[in-house]
Amino acid sequence: MIVDTDVLIWVLRGNAKAAEAVDRISARRISIVTYMELLQGAADKREMKAIKSFLAALQFRTLPLTESVGFRALGYIEEYSLASSVNMADALIAATAIEAGEPILTGNDKHYRAIDQLEIKRFRP
Repeated sequence: MIVDTDVLIWVLRGNAKAAEAVDRISARRISIVTYMELLQGAADKREMKAIKSFLAALQFRTLPLTESVGFRALGYIEEYSLASSVNMADALIAATAIEAGEPILTGNDKHYRAIDQLEIKRFRP
């Protein structure tokens, strides 16, 4: 399962419900976009190191951007960005999940609802 950035932020902030949701996932995956978003949110190098350690300890596999992910995400931007406000990061994360054949666990399901091919698992903190 692909875990969206928002769920991981909840875990890092100590939300027990988010931690339990992540613990229940046997094959934990994230898009490299999520990895970048988490690192970008770090206040300093110590926080960056803590994020990297957290992802490693929970054995998250980071899925790369591929040509097919990029082109799929471009299609989502062309099709959904004006009507549904799908942004670049969300399009790339959704495309990664679909290309991997995985559902996404997210609390921001409104960001992804327009993308019919994406299986969404809703998380509520």
